[in-house]
Amino acid sequence: MTTTPPISPERLMARLMRLAEIGALPKGGVDRQALTAGEIEAWRLILSWAEEEGLEAACDDAGSLFLTLPGTDRALAPLLAGSHIDTQPTGGKYDGAAGVMAALEAVVTLKRAGVTPRRDLTIVAWMNEEGSRFAPGMMGSEAFAGVRSLAEIRAVTDAEGVSVATALDALHAAFPDLPRLPLGFPVAAYLELHIEQGPVLEAEGKVVGVVTGIQGKKTWEGVIEGSPGHAGTLAMAERRDALAAFARMAHRLYPEVGGHDDQVMFTIGRLVMEPNAPSVVPARVTFRVDLRHPDGAALDLLGARFEAICAEETAPCGLALTRLVDAPPNGFDAGLMAKITAAAERHAIPAMPILSAAGHDARHLAKVCPSAMIFIPCRDGVSHAEHEFAEPAHIAAGTQVLADVLGELVAEETAS
Repeated sequence: MTTTPPISPERLMARLMRLAEIGALPKGGVDRQALTAGEIEAWRLILSWAEEEGLEAACDDAGSLFLTLPGTDRALAPLLAGSHIDTQPTGGKYDGAAGVMAALEAVVTLKRAGVTPRRDLTIVAWMNEEGSRFAPGMMGSEAFAGVRSLAEIRAVTDAEGVSVATALDALHAAFPDLPRLPLGFPVAAYLELHIEQGPVLEAEGKVVGVVTGIQGKKTWEGVIEGSPGHAGTLAMAERRDALAAFARMAHRLYPEVGGHDDQVMFTIGRLVMEPNAPSVVPARVTFRVDLRHPDGAALDLLGARFEAICAEETAPCGLALTRLVDAPPNGFDAGLMAKITAAAERHAIPAMPILSAAGHDARHLAKVCPSAMIFIPCRDGVSHAEHEFAEPAHIAAGTQVLADVLGELVAEETAS
């Protein structure tokens, strides 16, 4: 049990709303994509708060930002809490940012109460969780956990041909005096608060979700190569029509993959046709597929089925499939989940266990240390949209639970 003092909801929301001004959109959302000038501006703001609160600031080579309340034994692995501050092009104020501001508020609350931890308490903002500018996302946490090499990540380019390497070097150049932490340093435990990005908590009347795990995800980019031809002179039997091949694939994929059971999530989310001219037979189709399922065996089965259907329906065109993400389902630490549940009960906050349908950086931290997530509701389950909204009272409740769990972990360390 812990006697963590109450957080300041006013300070928490003031900082969250101030952060939302950077990249603000006319309809109330935020466009602050990874490694942009907007994110650099956001770093400056957050670093000013860290200085104000007497926290140590640093980053790593993958562009993740760390703010630390030093412990008495700097040799011990730190306790880590946070999320991300990058957004979708038409994102909301709360996705990711609420988790970073919650971690900052929790640590500041403990510090202002005179708590001196034995091990460092560190807030983190991971680089490029969203994957909207550079795909796939979760680059900072993947590099940290060793899921992908930094060299591979730096080679990725955006739609304008700008590489992660160029953008990342610009970020680091903007903060030349910021110390660098080693990539993938040891971590004692990781906690992440996030909006649910789904409708379950709101529908059940719960304020806190104790996240049991994250469903698995596979993504691909497919390129179908056909041949161009005159729409009025090339006989149908002689055509290598890339769009026709894609249509055959899609006709089977939706029922045979997407219709497998009521838990599968199957999405063809991007489609680019070339030359995209009304009187030319389509010569190339590029598409992206997102496949998710909470059961690892079912996910593997459906992944294999997807690839087989694509191969069967390609002819007479060619096909190149590149797997971008292959993340099996993961669970979270039972001990940390119990602490989250107990903290919610102490504050009479309605809570329930919940599986995350969306992916989060905590997926990768769970590979290297005990990890857990706290969900709070978002109105109508809406996220990745400008009208995304979370009740200030719910954000404060989740942050109080986070502060309690961090305080309890600190107290256990001190007692030992």
